[in-house]
Amino acid sequence: MFNANFSVAQNAGATEQQIIKLSKDKWQWMADKNVDKLAQLFDDKSKFVHMSGTWKKDEELEIIKTGSIWYKKADVHDVAVELFDDNAIIWSRITLSAMVRGNEANTEFTVTEVYKKEGNDWKMLALTFSSVRDTHVIKH
Repeated sequence: MFNANFSVAQNAGATEQQIIKLSKDKWQWMADKNVDKLAQLFDDKSKFVHMSGTWKKDEELEIIKTGSIWYKKADVHDVAVELFDDNAIIWSRITLSAMVRGNEANTEFTVTEVYKKEGNDWKMLALTFSSVRDTHVIKH
C-alpha cells in the first residue's frame, strides 16, 4: 500500500512540474511571438480573459502575431498547481512587461491557466489575467 501511494505522489509531483514548465514555456513563446507553438498548445475552444476583453484562440494568436499586445517578459514570483483527473489549474503571480498598442505596461497579475490532458499532450482551455496589488499572495 505504501509503495502505491508513494508512486501516486511521485506522479502527481512530476505532473505538477510538467504543468509549471509548460506554463513557463508558454510565456517564452508569447514573448517570442511563436504562434506556431502556441497554436498547438491552445485548444480550439480556448478563451482568454484580459483587462480589455475576452476572446478566443484565433484572436489571441492574431494579437500575439501582430504585436498588438507583445508579452515581452513575465517575471513569475509564485505558482500553485491543482490536479483534477486529466485537468490542471495553475495560478501564477507575475509581473508582466508588455507593449500594449504601442504603450509600455508593467502590471502585477495573478494568471489562472486551465489545462486538459489529451493523449500525451496538455491543451490550454483558458487563460485569465487578474490585475492585483503587488502584495497579493496565492494560498497554497
